[in-house]
Amino acid sequence: MAERPKILVTQRVPDVAYPPLETIGEVEANMEEGLIWPYEELLRRGPGHDYIFCLLTDQIDARFLEACASATPRLKMVANMAVGYNNIDVEAATRLGIAVSNTPGVLSDTTADLAFGLLIAVARRIPEAERFVRAGKFKGWGPLLFCGADVHHATLGLIGAGRIGKIVAKRASGFEMRVLYYDVYRLPPEEEATYHLTYAPLDELLRESDFVSIHTPYLPSTHHLIGERELSLMKPTAYLINTSRGPVIDEKALVRALQAKQIAGAGLDVYEHEPAIEPELLTMDNVVLLPHIASASYATRNQMALMASNNIVAYHEGRRPPNLVNPEVLG
Repeated sequence: MAERPKILVTQRVPDVAYPPLETIGEVEANMEEGLIWPYEELLRRGPGHDYIFCLLTDQIDARFLEACASATPRLKMVANMAVGYNNIDVEAATRLGIAVSNTPGVLSDTTADLAFGLLIAVARRIPEAERFVRAGKFKGWGPLLFCGADVHHATLGLIGAGRIGKIVAKRASGFEMRVLYYDVYRLPPEEEATYHLTYAPLDELLRESDFVSIHTPYLPSTHHLIGERELSLMKPTAYLINTSRGPVIDEKALVRALQAKQIAGAGLDVYEHEPAIEPELLTMDNVVLLPHIASASYATRNQMALMASNNIVAYHEGRRPPNLVNPEVLG
């Protein structure tokens, strides 16, 4: 009888993830909620597993993959419970014949909801006003009390028009917003019409938008896509929203732009050196800061966890994983 495969789950994930894995193999799991193993601990535990179920906060680099590829049993697959996979050295995995999968699609609506929530929160100063009330400072209505910016009929600029960007555009239509977008690949005319999108070069988008929302993947080409020059092009009344990846924004440049009142504010769910945040941002009332929760609804996280497990099960059963990032490993 063949030995059951060994599966490592690196962090505490929704309960729905475990039964499919336990059906096919022996599961070793980090069950302490919120605990992220340091890299050296991950490197110690990883080798000797057939499959690894990981998350975006796990560093799956070439050194780790090589150690797992040279161990017995040999690592066959890394299943990432995230749409992004910049935490994994996919090139090294492919060279070593290790499959990599992700969990796209299921989090798009939930992330778009949060992006729009951030936009409204920072525009209408909702967190700032809520802190004011909790501090016992509310003494009655006033004509200038926490006046903010209107969202309806404003211009929204989307950097990235993939799944999430297009869904944000759908949300914006309910607020009768004009929506510009910039992407490396322009959408077909019929998609632009469906989502009421108008293409604009990046500089033009930055100059014209009242809100700029980032929905691009993190790649070498998007590192610090928004830096000092780009921020200087924005209106002094404009807001920057980021629910994509932190390093897309030069965080120090953002701090300087906010301090100089080059832009009106920002709403951030991700950070350049996450979980570290530029200290100045923590002191600013015109910045809304969230702890990377864009996909954090029960339904969505359950779907993501189950999708990651199903990718492993499919590979184990000799089927093509539904969300395989590097199909060339299958030959």
